[in-house]
Amino acid sequence: MGTLTAVVLAAFVAYAGAWYTGAVEGNFALLLMLATLVTGLYWVAEKLYFLPARRKAAQQLVDEQQQRQQALSAQGFAQADPGLESARQKLLAQPWWLDWTAGLFPVILAVFILRSFLFEPFKIPSGSMIPTLRVGDLILVSKYHYGVRLPVFNTKIIDNHQPQRGDVMVFRYPPQPSLDYIKRVVGVPGDEVAYLNKKLTINGQPVPREALPDFLDRDTMRFSRQFRETVGDKSYNTLNDDDRPAFVPGATEFPFNDACRYTVEGVTCKVPPGHYFMMGDNRDNSLDSRFWGFVPEANIVGKAFFVWMNFSDPGRIGRFE
Repeated sequence: MGTLTAVVLAAFVAYAGAWYTGAVEGNFALLLMLATLVTGLYWVAEKLYFLPARRKAAQQLVDEQQQRQQALSAQGFAQADPGLESARQKLLAQPWWLDWTAGLFPVILAVFILRSFLFEPFKIPSGSMIPTLRVGDLILVSKYHYGVRLPVFNTKIIDNHQPQRGDVMVFRYPPQPSLDYIKRVVGVPGDEVAYLNKKLTINGQPVPREALPDFLDRDTMRFSRQFRETVGDKSYNTLNDDDRPAFVPGATEFPFNDACRYTVEGVTCKVPPGHYFMMGDNRDNSLDSRFWGFVPEANIVGKAFFVWMNFSDPGRIGRFE
């Protein structure tokens, strides 16, 4: 079993190494599920077979020593074996291959349940959601807010809330589902979303916004125009770059692209059933639904709601809308 376990652990390490070097496209959810299954099998085998076998061997050693001691006592010798307890503990000890599998199972199982069904941590890698989220923010995403889904397959098994306009949502990037993206929901199924001349309109109604002082991005040392936008009961800040044009350059072919009309003023889209229209708060620096289309309901990962750390700015910690 030691050799087999070494091969299994080596396979996990090789996969992680290939993922780290970019040789393969990694899937952490799949890796975690496999680790849970493998260590779980070892844990069950430990409880049902290996531990009872070690206890039986330890008890057999004690019984043999007692018989030997009785024979010695009959001959007038009463000295006990001082190495008996040490030998017994050695027989009861977990071998290394169980320590690194069955011994890790409770921890791996807890992480698997927490990450798959409750909360998942993410790191913000780009500035598409500035000023709401900054590069380096470590955020938490509620995995159950929009319903409970099977890990890896992402199939919904229990319904919960539906995505609402204004929600900050993590989803699988439609052109490459192995990547997770984060944007804000601006259109739900059936909505007509228009972003013309850098102003957002939903179902023919302009989204209320008020001008705020210009925003300074300290990473780029550039100022952007800042607005306070309100959708339903949610208010959040957005940015515009006066140097960027209103039209959408480089839009790709995507499912239901005939539901969108592109002009020099921007884009107007009718959101199809079971899909959502997503935009970044940094409106002129965001690759979002204007470019690659709608997010299917099956691609939803969860609702982002809390910054739990930013090592360069701890003051960022807290909830956000």
